[in-house]
Amino acid sequence: MLRIENLKAGDLPPLSFKLADGECLAVDGPSGAGKSRLLRAIADLDPAAGHVFLDGAERREMPGNAWRSLVRYVSAEPAWWTETAREALPETVAPDRVRRLCDALGFDAATLDRPLSQASTGERQRMALVRALVDDPRVLLLDEPTAALDSATAALVEELIRYQMLSGRLVILVTHDTPMADRLSAMRLELAPPRPLPQRDTSVPRGPFAGHAA
Repeated sequence: MLRIENLKAGDLPPLSFKLADGECLAVDGPSGAGKSRLLRAIADLDPAAGHVFLDGAERREMPGNAWRSLVRYVSAEPAWWTETAREALPETVAPDRVRRLCDALGFDAATLDRPLSQASTGERQRMALVRALVDDPRVLLLDEPTAALDSATAALVEELIRYQMLSGRLVILVTHDTPMADRLSAMRLELAPPRPLPQRDTSVPRGPFAGHAA
């Protein structure tokens, strides 16, 4: 179980909710509402007050890299620090598992060995899902996982997410694809629009003799 208690990240109000194994929570809200910030806070990538528990263990009770091996954030625009996607995968992962994930997402595993600079945005997005899933995290924090994909490929991603849920993983999903969110999740968290910044008064003060010659 994932339990969030009074999590306060940036301008977001304190948030509390919980997910049981195999459940999906869809996070909705306009641009700038803080959807990505919430996911990053849960993954302990950004500072945030409050508590996040996974199976009874609080995120501060373990090193950050250990927490993120269990609670995996997949950005809408994944970053890479290697020349190929294959180099970013753990050396201990079985090649058959990598191949099965690639097959499920509709691309050849040989794509992982091509320079990332030659990959399309959609290919990089799918390879990031392989990177995220290959070592069996407990929680998936997915930020617009189908944004750069056509409808057929997006359907493959949706099916893979559903399979992860059937395997007991917990999913928090940020997506503008409302029908997909409705199919995957019975729970919805709606974030409020960002508050407008206060306007500065740039008018020139006028005294009683303004506009008159001395």
